[in-house]
Amino acid sequence: MKFTEFSKYYTSIDDIYGIDPLDKEKILEVSNWFSFRASDYYLSLIDWDDPADPIRRLIIPSPEELREWGDLNPSSEDLYTVAPGLQHKYRETALLLISEMCGGFCRYCFRKRLFVQDEDEVVRDISDAVAYIEAHPEISNVLLTGGDPLTLSTSILEDVLRRLCTIDHVRIIRIGSKIPAFLPMRITGDEELLQMLRTYSTSHRQIYLMAQFTHPRELTLEAREAIAALKTAGVVIMNQTPLIRGINDDPETIAVLLNELAYMGVHPYYLFQCRPSKGNLTYTIPVEESLKIFRDGIAKCSGLARRVRFVMSHGTGKIEILGIFAGRTWFRYHQAADPENIGAIFSCPSDPKAYWLEDYLND
Repeated sequence: MKFTEFSKYYTSIDDIYGIDPLDKEKILEVSNWFSFRASDYYLSLIDWDDPADPIRRLIIPSPEELREWGDLNPSSEDLYTVAPGLQHKYRETALLLISEMCGGFCRYCFRKRLFVQDEDEVVRDISDAVAYIEAHPEISNVLLTGGDPLTLSTSILEDVLRRLCTIDHVRIIRIGSKIPAFLPMRITGDEELLQMLRTYSTSHRQIYLMAQFTHPRELTLEAREAIAALKTAGVVIMNQTPLIRGINDDPETIAVLLNELAYMGVHPYYLFQCRPSKGNLTYTIPVEESLKIFRDGIAKCSGLARRVRFVMSHGTGKIEILGIFAGRTWFRYHQAADPENIGAIFSCPSDPKAYWLEDYLND
């Protein structure tokens, strides 16, 4: 079964009811550069009377995306590509790009290059990837991403899981997906998908769903039902989201989001510094402002919700942003491309205008 069977999809701003005609004129040029895509379900979450509505900002293009800033590959993913569609950046983890489609296009996407240029990064035949993973016993977990793997048909996704599950040293398979937020009925309406997940999520090998709830308004009844169905199927659910200007850039929103996720049994995992992707200046918050939002937000959370880490997915690794002390901003390599850097703590002179590590290093 395919995700498109559960909702009507829009790929043109001209077709969206609720946008003022003058606004449409302003944003049509944006959608010519950075693709637009949304389901009628997700669009129904927007308060069209509120021009600052966070769901609207997340999915509807902004003219400010055309400001010159950023890079289409801000985390240098090409440096770690070892086979078609396969990245091996961290010793224990392989990342497999298996879909070039999403349930909706987040305006701040760090992999928007997949949708705006003829990049052939997504794997069609995973044979070479499977052979590489088989030959590297240090790889204990594989992350399926894209795009969004849950936009694939259940039969195609099942074939990928089945082939990975023949590799005994692969003990965790992660599926990175925003479908629980964008189109939760893709999950609740497909018993074949849920049964397949039950089959492959076992005591020997666990399937994780890396959800991407960005704002509390995405936690609808339908989304909660999808999460409950996944849990019943034996899937462990984590959540990760970037901090985004105009969407979740205040402590109260972060606190509500993290607490509600914990109440639902979804484990808060990462809160990301928004990557400096092309077109993202309007969505990005300086590192030290983001850190304050994060700190003030988790201060309102229970201990379980506070397990989340505030990190920067840098080309050299996942860098946890620890705090500011004695005029310096402190960082720690939570994960690193060079295993010798794992756990290393370092600092840079404080810079309230810095958006990314290079801003600190180049001053």
